[in-house]
Amino acid sequence: MTIQMSREEGLYYRQTLFDKARRVVIKVGSAILTSESGMNHEVIDNIAKEIAFLRKSGREVILVSSGAVAAGRKKIPSIPGGELSMPEKQALAAIGQSVLMHTYDEAFARHGQKIAQLLLTHSDLSHRKRYLNVRNTLKTLFKFGVIPIINENDTVSVEELRFGDNDTLGALVSNLIEADMFICLTDVVGLYNGNPHKDPDARPIYTVTEVTPEIEAMAGNVKSALGTGGMQSKIRAAKMVAAAGGSSFIGPGREPDILKQLFSGEVIGTFFFPAASKLPSRKHWIAYVLKPSGTLVLDQGAWQALSQSGKSLLPSGILEVVGEFGVGDSVQCCNEKGEVFAVGLINYSSEDVVKIQGVHTDKIEEILGFKDSGEVMHRDNLVLL
Repeated sequence: MTIQMSREEGLYYRQTLFDKARRVVIKVGSAILTSESGMNHEVIDNIAKEIAFLRKSGREVILVSSGAVAAGRKKIPSIPGGELSMPEKQALAAIGQSVLMHTYDEAFARHGQKIAQLLLTHSDLSHRKRYLNVRNTLKTLFKFGVIPIINENDTVSVEELRFGDNDTLGALVSNLIEADMFICLTDVVGLYNGNPHKDPDARPIYTVTEVTPEIEAMAGNVKSALGTGGMQSKIRAAKMVAAAGGSSFIGPGREPDILKQLFSGEVIGTFFFPAASKLPSRKHWIAYVLKPSGTLVLDQGAWQALSQSGKSLLPSGILEVVGEFGVGDSVQCCNEKGEVFAVGLINYSSEDVVKIQGVHTDKIEEILGFKDSGEVMHRDNLVLL
C-alpha cells in the first residue's frame, strides 16, 4: 500500500522518525573511507565524532564498515590495478582489516568510545541458531556500552557465502537487531528524479514513502564512484529495512557533522519511510536472509491460491522444478511467465518434488512411499514478495 502525503507532511514524518530512533545502524563505504594515500583519517575521525554524539544522546549504534580490501591494497602498492581475483581480495582483506580497525580504534578512543569487531559471512545469518547468536552478542555489546563494528569476513568468504555488498549486510543487521533506522553514508547526496548532469529540471528526492519500480529506476540518475553496491543495492537495502518496519537514509558521508544535521532537522539526502505493514521477523528472515536453492514454476491456479487466497502450495500446481534442494531449503516460486512472486521453506527434496509434481496430495504416499506433509510448502513458511 502506498502512503499518500504532502511534501510538508513527509518532512514532518521524516523528522519524527529521526527523533524517535533509539537504535541506529550506520553503513559507510570504501569510497568515502579511503583516499589516494590510504585511509581517509579526516572522514573516519568525523564518523567517530558523529557516532559518539549519537551514543551520548542515549542511542545504540552499530557501524557496518567497508574498506578492508581497499586499505590492504593501499598498503601493498605493487598490486596492479584492475579486477582482483578472489584469493587476492581475501589476502588484501586480511592485510587491510587490521589497518582499518586500528584506525577506528584510535579515532573512537579520541571521543571516549570503545569498539568491538564482528566479521560475518552469509552462513552466520542463514542458520537460524547462529542468526540468533549474533543478535545476542550485539545486544550484549550494547549492554556493555561498546560500539560494534561489522564487516563481511572477506578473508574466508567465497561466492556462496557472500552477502554481495555491505549495503545488504547493513540492512540484514538492521533487521536482525530491530533497528529503528539504517543510515547509508556514501559519496552521493541522494536520489534525483532525473539526471542532474543532463536535465536542468532534475530535482532531489528528499522523502520516499514506498520503494516502487519507478524509485528503483531513479538509481540510474546517480553518478558516483560507488563500490560493489552502487545506488541500486542501497535502494534494495532500504526496501528490506522498510519491510521489517524500519526507516532508511542515503546521503553524503563526507559532509562534516552529517549526523548532527540529520537528527537536528536539516533536509539533506534521501529518506525512506517504513512499510505500511511490517513483515514478521521469521518471515523476513525467510524472504531476505536465506538464499534460494531452487525454483518452482507454478500454474495459474497455484499462483492465485498463493498470491490471492493465502493458501499453501500443493504438488498439483507445480509445472516444473529448477535446481537441486533438500528438505527445509529456501525455494522460489514463479508463475508461467518466469516472474518470481514468493519464496518459502520446502517440505520435500527436489528429487521427490519432481516425482509428485502435478499430482493430487492423496497420491504422495503412493508415489514416494511416505508422506511427511500434504503441502509442498506451507503458508506459514511462505512469503509473498
